Amino acid sequence: MILVTGATGTIGTEVVRILAERGERVRAMTRNPQGSTLPAEVVQGDFDDRASLDGAVSGADAVFLLDAPGPWIERHDRAMLDAARSHGVGRVVKLSAIGTGEDTEVRAGGWHLPGERALRAGEADWTILRPSSFAANTLHWAPMIRAGRPVANLTGDGAQGVVDPRDVAEVAVAALTAPDHAGRTYTLTGPELLSAPDQVATLEEVLGRPIGIVDVPPDVAKEQMIAAGRDPEFAEGAMRGQRFIAEGGNARLTGDVAAVLGRPARTYATWARDHRAAFE
Repeated sequence: MILVTGATGTIGTEVVRILAERGERVRAMTRNPQGSTLPAEVVQGDFDDRASLDGAVSGADAVFLLDAPGPWIERHDRAMLDAARSHGVGRVVKLSAIGTGEDTEVRAGGWHLPGERALRAGEADWTILRPSSFAANTLHWAPMIRAGRPVANLTGDGAQGVVDPRDVAEVAVAALTAPDHAGRTYTLTGPELLSAPDQVATLEEVLGRPIGIVDVPPDVAKEQMIAAGRDPEFAEGAMRGQRFIAEGGNARLTGDVAAVLGRPARTYATWARDHRAAFE
């Protein structure tokens, strides 16, 4: 039995789907299981409710540990790892973030570092996945593009190894189902470095029409996030991350996706063509 936390998100949904298609027993944890259509046993679970974690992890042989980004990750990771240890879970795969531990002052990866350390110190076999920026992050441009407005750019010409979430999910499934990946930390990127203008140019080619892009100062974006109800600490961390990208701090590529999956990582253009309808 494999427990997938964050099972209704971008990566979690895909992990559940792939595991189910391969005939694995899957249990999907979500805070709101009502109406779920996931192809798995769906259970209610909240990282801040230990009883629900005990119920979710009971009988599981492996856990895919995934949480929404934010300063709460350390608390949530420790809670789930403690529950997993109590129930004798033998394998844990944690979704972390690229650059974790390298510079916690400017990276959201700082939120993941305590959980990574706790995982390595435990008794379960572990694998850590550190993906770069998801191709699917550009879906938040879709309303602007559909409305004919230019895309808001917070990272200038800073380039990243944009990765397809489907590749991340496939690597997670490999780590959950095979012993070869125990004790490994994978940095997952796409095959090319792309800036926001590069991604917009790809979308323009896919859609066959101009889109446009406009730079937004980080302080303005931070104020907008807070006004929209986001936690100020989260907004500040997000803006530090945007500045770091703009300065070229995340311009890195690895071959880890290809090494694990035995094929090249998908390009952003492939992802864009497959998700064209979202922007039309």
